[in-house]
Amino acid sequence: MKAIYITQAGGPEVLQYKEYQLPQLQQHEVQIAVRAAGVNRSDILTRNNPDAYGGGTPKAQIPGLEVAGEVLAVGEQVKQFEVGDAVCALVPGGGYATHSNVDARLCLPVPEGLSYTEAAALPEVVFTVWFNVFQQAKAKEDEGLLIHGGTSGIGVMGLQIAKALGLKTFTTVGSQEKLDFIEEHQLAKGINYKETAFEEVFKEDKIDVILDMVGGDYTHKNLELLHTQGRLIHINGMKSLTPQIDLWTVMSKQLILSGSLLKPQPIEIKERIAEDVKEKVWPLLASGQVKPIIHKVFKLEEAAQAHQLMESSAHIGKIILENSDS
Repeated sequence: MKAIYITQAGGPEVLQYKEYQLPQLQQHEVQIAVRAAGVNRSDILTRNNPDAYGGGTPKAQIPGLEVAGEVLAVGEQVKQFEVGDAVCALVPGGGYATHSNVDARLCLPVPEGLSYTEAAALPEVVFTVWFNVFQQAKAKEDEGLLIHGGTSGIGVMGLQIAKALGLKTFTTVGSQEKLDFIEEHQLAKGINYKETAFEEVFKEDKIDVILDMVGGDYTHKNLELLHTQGRLIHINGMKSLTPQIDLWTVMSKQLILSGSLLKPQPIEIKERIAEDVKEKVWPLLASGQVKPIIHKVFKLEEAAQAHQLMESSAHIGKIILENSDS
């Protein structure tokens, strides 16, 4: 068995393809022959600081938070899956590998009609969107949702799910190519933030929920833009994690500020997300209303090149690692 290891903190060059000894399968786990794994910005943060961002987990030195593949073995307590089942799963690390032992509660069947490569693009982004937008912010039909970074993996998936569930969607992107993609697929009312101020363009629209990964000076603009009783949800702070805000805006408009990190959530929280996702989102994937958008596929041993692409922010949708040896 082989895996991509973070050999030390640093750039993409610290990722190395090495032999991997899979731990003994636990009673509540399934063993997956990993056919594909998703690449996420969280993996970059783990690579830059594996001790801190890895959270001290046993798999901290092997990045990867989502996989898809075939079940090779099941633990004694596992009743919902059998050997040979096609599954995708949210994992706490260790996804960049040929094999993975995964808590069965975080596994879902590969949606009908999707390949392993497409299924590997789902768990991290779908869980993140559902947890933040629908469980925490309680977004509902006919409300307005703004997602910054609409062509990121989370952005593309979030806009599709929201639109399918009857929300009005808005987004910001960083190039004309990305704006063309949003318009071509009719995902949202969008703007190029490098040319247009989103707080001006969207001020006449009713924005009830904002999913933000930018932070910094976007925070005050988001609060000003939100409608009364709006909800601002943070999942990153790529500009800054320490913005200044006007509390009068928060109080006078009865706004709610929240945020989360998915990776350290207790298994019980992730299990509830999985249950909701299977009930509410999987049918949208099976019907074709929501589709995984994949920008580029790399071989597992090409993880460094995949990270370089992720850091460039030139991609639209997901970046996937495929494994032909599992």
